[in-house]
Amino acid sequence: MPHPHRLPRLLCFAAVAVVILSGIRPADWQDWLLENALVAVALPLLVFGYRRMPFSDASYVSLLLFLCLHEIGAHYTYSEVPYPRWLDACGLTSLGEMASSGRNHFDRAVHFAYGVLVTPAVVELFAWRAPPRGIWRWILPVTFVMSHSLIYELVEWMAAESFGGDLGQAYLGTQGDVWDAQKDMALASLGSALAVLVLATCRWRPMFIARDASASSV
Repeated sequence: MPHPHRLPRLLCFAAVAVVILSGIRPADWQDWLLENALVAVALPLLVFGYRRMPFSDASYVSLLLFLCLHEIGAHYTYSEVPYPRWLDACGLTSLGEMASSGRNHFDRAVHFAYGVLVTPAVVELFAWRAPPRGIWRWILPVTFVMSHSLIYELVEWMAAESFGGDLGQAYLGTQGDVWDAQKDMALASLGSALAVLVLATCRWRPMFIARDASASSV
């Protein structure tokens, strides 16, 4: 019988490895450090909170996938990720040409992925700490993601104002779009809404809630 903590431990080691690999000769050391400031807070919280409030394996895998995307952006800086070249290498030449013809949209994709991949853990967070009922079980996680998207954009703005110059621009990553923050928040909200739609359609419940419900029905 597999050890119940084996996968979370493996995912934890994988997360540390991803951060280390991202830090090997990044495009901009200072930007890499800024991008990983929140990671340095989030990873210890997940590790130390595991005993008291563990998430499902699916949520941990989703969080790791998001971390991988974020670390790619941190390594190259978000506005310089060469994903059009990767599309060409995969034989998707037409998509690569479309992607390289304008703005670098990797940051947009990661904001959308934030909504999709973080929402399952947020649903479980509410189930642990403040279990909502009915439709609020799905509305509150989306508003939680929306509020954190707002907070992140404010942090970006304050960091850019504080550091200024090329570092501030690299971290902010607006690429000349005055509506960059609003679009990023909208994509994160859309991703979260799609995630809860899928979870609600599948009638998904965190494992600890499903287990308790089964036990109470016996």
